[in-house]
Amino acid sequence: MDPILLGKGITDDIPVTLLPKFGNRHGLVAGATGTGKTVTLMTLAEGFSRMGVPVFMADVKGDVAGLAAAGDGSERVMQRAKDIGIADYSPIASPVVFWDLYGKLGHPVRTTVSEMGPTLLSRILELNDTQSGVLDIVFKLADDRGLLLLDLEDLRALLGLVAAERKDISTSYGLVSTQSVGAIQRALLRLEQEGGEMFFGEPALELTDLMRTNTDGRGVIGILAADQLILKPRLYSSFLLWLLSELFETLPEVGDLDKPKLVFVFDEAHLLFDDAPPALQQRIEQVVRLIRSKGVGVYFCSQFPDDVPDNILGQLGNRVQHALRAFTPRDQKAVKTAAQTFVPNPKLDVAQAISTLGTGEALVSTLQDKGIPSPVQQTLVSPPRCRMGAINEGERQQVRNGSPVGGKYDAAVNRESAAEMLAKRAETAVQAANAPAAKTEKDDPDAGGFGQAVKDAVFGTKRRQGMIETMAKQTTRTVGTKLGNQIVRGILGSIFGGRR
Repeated sequence: MDPILLGKGITDDIPVTLLPKFGNRHGLVAGATGTGKTVTLMTLAEGFSRMGVPVFMADVKGDVAGLAAAGDGSERVMQRAKDIGIADYSPIASPVVFWDLYGKLGHPVRTTVSEMGPTLLSRILELNDTQSGVLDIVFKLADDRGLLLLDLEDLRALLGLVAAERKDISTSYGLVSTQSVGAIQRALLRLEQEGGEMFFGEPALELTDLMRTNTDGRGVIGILAADQLILKPRLYSSFLLWLLSELFETLPEVGDLDKPKLVFVFDEAHLLFDDAPPALQQRIEQVVRLIRSKGVGVYFCSQFPDDVPDNILGQLGNRVQHALRAFTPRDQKAVKTAAQTFVPNPKLDVAQAISTLGTGEALVSTLQDKGIPSPVQQTLVSPPRCRMGAINEGERQQVRNGSPVGGKYDAAVNRESAAEMLAKRAETAVQAANAPAAKTEKDDPDAGGFGQAVKDAVFGTKRRQGMIETMAKQTTRTVGTKLGNQIVRGILGSIFGGRR
């Protein structure tokens, strides 16, 4: 299997490649704005696609969508390919599926509230520790009572139940204050106003639809439209983190393969770690460390290498560093950090080279035989075969019309869940409360004594519940507990093993 040609070494005049069997050892693409990071990501995505590996990546600026169209074959691009030594270079489009949380520029991406889990949902809603604790209680209550949390309407209905039964719930699960419930409800309102409610519901995304190959055996590149989503950084980062955790929880162990099963590209990676509590960072580190054995390669993209914490940075075996301009103390520190992360090359002053790299040049080090990092090479990066720029609406629509998953996700489905179940229970309770009263009005006013006592014991009175209501509640709790015991939450709070 041919390796991915990343470019040609400027100093040593040798090909710089990424071996397929080490594609799941993760990677980092870093550099200042305008230095060519996006083009490098497109070259990587094309290379993995040609070897039959599906790719999922976010399109923050709108130009990654150019993967769906063939390049223009300009004289400058053809000369770059000739200089690098790409003998079979020709413009060609890649197989692409467009996704969009808002359903405008691609197929809608949905998940359920239960699958998102309380940890990531708290981050999206920007809740404090106390409010996050209350949300944990809400999810636990839903599990115990067998209530499905599919969309935000279900979560709002359950918050109403928590507010109504606050004293009893506080005794059983922990203190729940009306202020915390109100804060969560206001956060849900803000999320809805920003369009976030479209993300929660069904049909939920199935991971197999991200891991497709086309009829030619090329890996399908899933592109998430994120030019608007990036304006809500916590929703953006939490969605990608949820998707990564779902892959980790769902995919089986496969060990080291000849090539990855999927490559996951996390653009603007600093958003993942900004304001993330230590517990969440620890979980992210655990997922990144272990997901390699599931056949998934994770590639982070950011301006500075130190945007990624050291304990995660150490897991990234393939490095591409574009130029950094050392204008400020922050930039100078980043240059020093980047230089220290590479295997030294005696022919190259890494710290100086980082500041003087031109557009389309990068310092590259990848894992070679036996997983040993290669000495860093100053590299002329290979041009992608696709269009290096955005596509128009007509071209995007044409790709969507030919998508293999459009009919599956474009129409939303609203099945019975917590909101409907709680509404039915409330209606049944009202009917049960009114039925004995209506029957009593028809009874003989002189009747009483032992018969009335039996009737009160069975049906209850205004002051105490009867045998029927007691048995119904006990049955509901028992069934709810059995259902709840089947729900096991994974490492990031989503449901382990998918939808049960």
